[in-house]
Amino acid sequence: MRIGGLATGMDIDQLVKDLMSAERMPLDKLTQQKIWTEWQQDSYRDFNLTLSNLRTSASTLRFSSAFNAYSATTSNLGSLSVTTTSSAVQGTYQAEVKSIASSAKLHSASAITKADGTVAKSTDLIGVDGNITVTGSSGAITVAVTAGMTYKEVATKMQDATAASTPALRVSYDDTTSRFFVSTKGMGATENFTLDFDSAALAKQVVGINTQTSFSTATASSYSSAATSGSVELDGILIDGLTTNQTTVNGLVLNLVQVGGPSTINVSSDTAKPLESIKSFVEQYNKAITEIETSLLEKRYPDFQPLTDDQKKAMSEKEIELWEEKSRSGLMRNDPILREAVLDLRRAFMDEVEGIAPGNISLLSQIGISTGHYSEGARLNINEDKLKKALADKPDEVMQLFTNKTGGLGIGDRVYNELNSAIKSLGNRAGNPGSAIDNSVITKKIKQMNEDISKWQDRLTRVEDRYWKQFSAMEKAMNQMNQQSSWMQQNMFGGM
Repeated sequence: MRIGGLATGMDIDQLVKDLMSAERMPLDKLTQQKIWTEWQQDSYRDFNLTLSNLRTSASTLRFSSAFNAYSATTSNLGSLSVTTTSSAVQGTYQAEVKSIASSAKLHSASAITKADGTVAKSTDLIGVDGNITVTGSSGAITVAVTAGMTYKEVATKMQDATAASTPALRVSYDDTTSRFFVSTKGMGATENFTLDFDSAALAKQVVGINTQTSFSTATASSYSSAATSGSVELDGILIDGLTTNQTTVNGLVLNLVQVGGPSTINVSSDTAKPLESIKSFVEQYNKAITEIETSLLEKRYPDFQPLTDDQKKAMSEKEIELWEEKSRSGLMRNDPILREAVLDLRRAFMDEVEGIAPGNISLLSQIGISTGHYSEGARLNINEDKLKKALADKPDEVMQLFTNKTGGLGIGDRVYNELNSAIKSLGNRAGNPGSAIDNSVITKKIKQMNEDISKWQDRLTRVEDRYWKQFSAMEKAMNQMNQQSSWMQQNMFGGM
């Protein structure tokens, strides 16, 4: 029971609050340190995300596809479409599609019916025993069928049995048409196959009544289907035996659409795509570097510590806003991880690429991309005219500058690796955004702070209880003294 100054006339509540305010100072300081540490962790994670996005952009510069400086047009798009790779050669070509690659296909010639004459569903029993032998280029596989299997189960068993063979089949039973559909997963002449049945009754339950030409009949119980290989002629050179309808020849990606007449292909220089890729990355990079360098130089205001809840109660919203603007300033000032990342990225861009043939482009500055003085940070400047000229005149050398992997890494890989290193360091320091597992240094520190805060709160509760007990004892003693004094007055001076 707490007695609040009834005997002494003192404001015990306020006295305890004042005493606890002094006792709470170490806890308030620890709470402020925790808030600051959480802000810093959020800032680390923000930069982690920024550099992760930048790494995604940098990844494209590691591969030749980003530096394809050619475009192609064709006169017969109905028959052939063309795209280019970075190794395409400018000029005019003649091409003609001779054949299209296809898979081998079979389907039941008529709807499958049961003994009662009704059409069969996939869940119905096939009702006959027998064997189906699938013969392809890798040999023959026999599939045993029993009367207790459903049509769907027969289809699944055929497909599973041929999964590792050539051809591998896709087999299904369609309830809409009550037919089996069989096709090869691949294309080309090696995908030809034959189905042999040892039972006419089983053949009827798979093939149906053979009144159409969807199954070409070799014998009464054998049915075959042929696939075709693709072929195309480019400047008099025949490319055949294709198992897809796409092939790459001399830097040209030929997409076969259908057999048709000759097509004229024109390949011309196109610097727009690689130029945009490089400019887009540099823009994103400069934005990230500006944010980092601004944070590294941001002023710290040590007198403006994070506000506790009690402190906020005594301030207006505007005062809180202005105070926190100051207290949040300088979270990343002179941070060693970010500072090292900036220096390493600058070197990754500006150092010469090793392993490039003498006389070829080996420095970023040779294509119009450079940094200024060290005092200007690691931001990049682009001379767009010089970059366009390099892409137009020496596209292969520009590509190698970024993608080289012989004797030394190209700029794309170097930048990607430095970003990886920085992201890893930031993650070890403050955890990765969205990660379910976080064993970072700051997370462990915050966890320890929470434990310390909890202990302080328990201690302060005990201290406050002690103060109240002391004041309550004082009040009780004063009350007894007052009662004794009153009794004495009544008995000694009551008759006067």
